[in-house]
Amino acid sequence: MARKVPEINASTQADIAFLLLIFYLVSTTMNVDSGIYRMLPPWVENEQEENANKVNDRNLLKISINSRDKLQVGGKGLDVSQLKDEVQKFILNSTNDANLPEKVETEIDLIGKYPVSKGVVSLLNTRETSYDIYIQVQNELSRAVNELRDALSMKTFGHKFIDLSSDQQKAVTSAIPNQISEAEPRVK
Repeated sequence: MARKVPEINASTQADIAFLLLIFYLVSTTMNVDSGIYRMLPPWVENEQEENANKVNDRNLLKISINSRDKLQVGGKGLDVSQLKDEVQKFILNSTNDANLPEKVETEIDLIGKYPVSKGVVSLLNTRETSYDIYIQVQNELSRAVNELRDALSMKTFGHKFIDLSSDQQKAVTSAIPNQISEAEPRVK
């Protein structure tokens, strides 16, 4: 006589697998990729508004990276290590040079009257530009602005920018805005 083999009740295995899946989803953390923070220019509806947003050549620092990863700042070749100082010189315009950006005396809460630069840094690269040089340039641009903000923070509040209250940070950001414009990459 053949014995009947007992069956295994598998109805609860699906429930257990589902519970394990929920456990792993809840208990693990996901790495969130963070990008480079840049404010995009406002959307322009018509050509008349576009002409109103044009920047005076004096107030524009053109930075370009070609397909061979060569950097040009204001029409002259520059090494990436020199970029931070060049950008800071451009933004500050401490000598009121007529070739550097205009400054507008602005009343800023917690700081008072401060000459805010109208300078805009314009970055243009090609599609063949390597990510390495692109990131190096972005880092130097951020470093230039961060160091200027730290210097103003130390002078005005006695602390680095990161250690300031949100109102103080907002005041310093108003005095030294991060005005970096990135153009659509060229094909070559």
